[in-house]
Amino acid sequence: MRILLLILFLAIALFNLKFTDVALAAEASNGAKIFSDNCSSCHIGGGNILIPEKTLHKEALSKYLADYNTDSIQAIIHQVQNGKNAMPSFKNKLTPEEIVDVAGYVFQKSEQGW
Repeated sequence: MRILLLILFLAIALFNLKFTDVALAAEASNGAKIFSDNCSSCHIGGGNILIPEKTLHKEALSKYLADYNTDSIQAIIHQVQNGKNAMPSFKNKLTPEEIVDVAGYVFQKSEQGW
C-alpha cells in the first residue's frame, strides 16, 4: 500500500512539474517581450541609462527596492506599478498580468546576472 501511494505521489509531482515548466517558460517569454517593448530603452541589459547605480542587477534591486529581500517579486511589481523618481508608473499602460510577467522576467534575469 505504501509503495502504491509513493508511486501515486511521484506521478502527481512529475505531472505538475512538467506543466509548471511550460507555464513558466510561457511567462518568461511574455515577460521578455513586455520588457523589450516597455523597459529596455532605459534598462538595456539590466542597466539603467538615467541613474547608473540603480540597475536591475540583484545587488541594486536589493539595495534600492523596499522589501526586496523579503518578497522580491512583489517589490518589483510595486516598482513597475507605481514607478519612482525618473521611472514612470506602468499601472495604466500594462495589465496586471503583464506586470506580473515582466516582474518575473526581471527577477529571473537578476538572479542569472543578466
